[in-house]
Amino acid sequence: MLAGLIVIAIGMFLMAGGASKDPSVFLKDEVYSKTRITVAPILIMVGLVIEIYAIFRKPKG
Repeated sequence: MLAGLIVIAIGMFLMAGGASKDPSVFLKDEVYSKTRITVAPILIMVGLVIEIYAIFRKPKG
């Protein structure tokens, strides 16, 4: 389960917004980057699948 939590945390970190020096400036390339739009949600979904597998897996003993 720890691995799933780490993958979800990495996805959330990648999706988090970057700081802008001027709040009135909208940085379209930074907000709509491939990492935030594609990679981060995929990592979060993979982490959730890992968590579901860890919950439903039967112990070997």
